[in-house]
Amino acid sequence: MEFSINTSKLTTKSQATIPGKIRKFLGLRPGDSVAFEVEENKRVVIRKATPIDFEFAKAIEGTLSEWSSKNDEEAYCGL
Repeated sequence: MEFSINTSKLTTKSQATIPGKIRKFLGLRPGDSVAFEVEENKRVVIRKATPIDFEFAKAIEGTLSEWSSKNDEEAYCGL
């Protein structure tokens, strides 16, 4: 695969399509999940999610309730 920059636009619902070359490179198929990792250098890494990603998310799910208020939804819905 030739490495280059691939772009995608956000929809009004803040959704983006993963470009075909990237889907092929990651081996993504319809219904697959992806994981996003934020690095300290302000980069985001996207990769195919693994079972351990789901276990981690389930483990911390109960600790994230402080971010689920109506005020938070209003403050962050436009991001």
